[in-house]
Amino acid sequence: MCNDYRLEVDVASIIEDFDDLKIKIKTPEGVPNLAPRADIKITDTAPIVRTGASRLEGELVQRRWSWPAPNKKPVYNFRSDGREFTTGRCLIIADGFYEFTTPDDPKKKRKDKWLFTKKDEPWFCIAGIWRSNPDIGEAFTMLTMEPGADIAPYHDRQIAILDRSDWANWLDPSVSAKDILKTLPAGSLNVEQVG
Repeated sequence: MCNDYRLEVDVASIIEDFDDLKIKIKTPEGVPNLAPRADIKITDTAPIVRTGASRLEGELVQRRWSWPAPNKKPVYNFRSDGREFTTGRCLIIADGFYEFTTPDDPKKKRKDKWLFTKKDEPWFCIAGIWRSNPDIGEAFTMLTMEPGADIAPYHDRQIAILDRSDWANWLDPSVSAKDILKTLPAGSLNVEQVG
């Protein structure tokens, strides 16, 4: 599953795109300094937008990706199947994510690395949840689902990428997750081998 993603978009563009959707972004901890990052890995700190005071309001904060499970392994992906998520919803901001496959060449030591981006959109949001953990503080995880047509050739699960029209709905915990979490139509994602 997704254990590496990318964000190379500046904070002003992010806030502007949310504003175009009539979603007011607040920065309760100050405007974050978002340096372009080709690889955001498990336990890194990254920006999320969490539910604000209303469905058209969100808080842009930076939090750790993953919290420790009881066995101390990081919870960086979380199955969404059949769940509602009535608290702790967040939007994880990305402009690409990676999947890894076994190479055809048995002599190749590393797995093939594939970059997925959204067609005709400079960045997108992944459905996530956040929670507070006594050991590390607040952290987030990505929701996963059955793979859509663009991802199925590379992995048997996928992260829940939201259509822009569903961002406000995801920030509103009264809207059923089952109505929002769905695979994108075939051809929604570009894919290229990058390693």
